[in-house]
Amino acid sequence: MSHYLIRRFIYMILMLIAVSIFAFIIIQLPPGSYLDTYVAELEQQGGSVSEAEIAALKERYGLNQPMYVRYFKWMGGILQGDMGRSFTFSQPVTNVIGERLPPSFAIAFLSLAFTYLIGIPIGIYAAARQYSVGDYVFTVLGFIGMAIPNFFLALILMVAFYKWFGVSIGGLFSQEYLISPWSWGKVWNMLKHMPIPLIVIGTASAAGILRTMRGLILDELKKQYVIAARARGLHELKILFKIPVRLALNPIVSGIGFMFPRLVSGAAIVGIVLNLPTLGPVLFQALQSQDTYLAGSIVMLMTFMTVIGVFISDVLLALIDPRIRYT
Repeated sequence: MSHYLIRRFIYMILMLIAVSIFAFIIIQLPPGSYLDTYVAELEQQGGSVSEAEIAALKERYGLNQPMYVRYFKWMGGILQGDMGRSFTFSQPVTNVIGERLPPSFAIAFLSLAFTYLIGIPIGIYAAARQYSVGDYVFTVLGFIGMAIPNFFLALILMVAFYKWFGVSIGGLFSQEYLISPWSWGKVWNMLKHMPIPLIVIGTASAAGILRTMRGLILDELKKQYVIAARARGLHELKILFKIPVRLALNPIVSGIGFMFPRLVSGAAIVGIVLNLPTLGPVLFQALQSQDTYLAGSIVMLMTFMTVIGVFISDVLLALIDPRIRYT
């Protein structure tokens, strides 16, 4: 196991370096830069920027240097804990990400728990009660959950809550906690606003796991070892949970590594609709304005989360499936 961990660590470092290079290049592929966007916005508002001011801004943001020089300066800063300065927010990238990291991780972890706690048990029930009323009901709900886009579900819930209850479900904090520092009161206030984002973000994933779990278990229940176990008189629940459920969990567990960063970054539109202070909307804004260091740092963070998540998935697979052993 130790050799495996060392190899995975080396692969992780190489992967992060490769992704940092590609992300830094791709973000700057569109014509222009943040400075061009900034000047265009000023001109739309009736202002103007002289050539001397443009040169000073280029010097300030390092935009007058070659791309490879900016990349190595950025990577050198990351190794020292400095991810550069955000052009859009006019503050260090670490501050911008740090402010939005706690709610982003809270939503992602709780959405992941919601997804698995809903999808796996219902998938097992639907497989064990195939063609029953409950199976048909959950199958229909699963298809509906997979078919409705997350942002559209968010809009439906926002309109419904406001029309029927006169309550706005946008945002993640009450007004008095918006700009206050983190405290237990703010954490509790965030948790009270959490159910709607969890339902919106986790519904489609839970529906997908439900369908996957049901199909995998039904496939296992048709195999000869299950038929033989039934012939020996074993209890149906013991047959179900001893092997079929464990084998059906393998592809579900292996997807944890890719689901977690997808919940963080893929909820960008939902975050915009619900006005959530998470990393998704910030990444979208950074890409729009070509805020290189901010967008590149968030992409690096997502990559790191993916690599760590895949590693956790591999360890969990080795624990639940005795056929998998790493040396």
